[in-house]
Amino acid sequence: MNASIQTHRVLSTRQTLCSAPIAPKYLEIGNGFTALSFKHASFDEIMDPLIMVDHFRMSKPTFGEHGHAGISAVSVLFEDSEGAFNNRDSLGNNIDLKPGDLYWLKAGKGAMHDEKPLPGARTHGLQMFVNLPASQKHEAPEAVHVKAGAMPIIKSATHRVRVVLGESNGVRGATSPALPLSILDAELPAGGLYTHLLPAGQSAWIHPIKGDANIRVEGESLALGGREALVIQAGRNGARVTLASDDRAQLALIAGAPIGEKFIQRGPFAMANEADLDAAEAAYQRGEFGSID
Repeated sequence: MNASIQTHRVLSTRQTLCSAPIAPKYLEIGNGFTALSFKHASFDEIMDPLIMVDHFRMSKPTFGEHGHAGISAVSVLFEDSEGAFNNRDSLGNNIDLKPGDLYWLKAGKGAMHDEKPLPGARTHGLQMFVNLPASQKHEAPEAVHVKAGAMPIIKSATHRVRVVLGESNGVRGATSPALPLSILDAELPAGGLYTHLLPAGQSAWIHPIKGDANIRVEGESLALGGREALVIQAGRNGARVTLASDDRAQLALIAGAPIGEKFIQRGPFAMANEADLDAAEAAYQRGEFGSID
């Protein structure tokens, strides 16, 4: 694929679309939060339904209570996190996430949210905004907590893959309260590999958490550096996506079907049009998203 890369994407002979590797924006907030931040606009919209993914580390409270609307806010903790990551919301949840856990907050028409490491904790994970279709943006909020111990693990001499959410190659984990999404946390030894069968029409966002990788699709290989991410959109025949590494590596793969709808985003709000976005912000200002007790 390298020889065929255009500005942002390449097209294979089987109509599978692949972005070029994209570098993140580096974020540093205070002295307790850093992140590699990836935004949908950098991927020519084929990152859909993902709006944003931050590969973050947090050791101190950073954001405080805040509102969400029109999206799902999803946190995935990696197993090398240390201590507890407290997650509270206006649905009444007050949960200490442990290393390896997932929390999915479907904000819908509006919810308040707060998450922070407890004293002494060092959190390493992904924070993502997942778009909701217009038909779900005005629904009541819901949330799901998936504990690391409940996640299936696909293991062989060449890979160890946690099925954090969704499914891979017939192995099924928990389901989200909104759009179907598969989230894989794959560890590869030196010379390791894992192949995920991406169904027709789905997109997969891939990012090395540790180390570098080679992504093989449609008989071609693309090098992916440890600070980069790419998106693959399967054609009508689906796609075999192989994660491979010469040295040890850890990769995240997030796959789902694109929504294919336009939206307008302002920070943690994303609605179908400007009028709905203004209405959501006004509801937030009036306190209609509830409170965190």
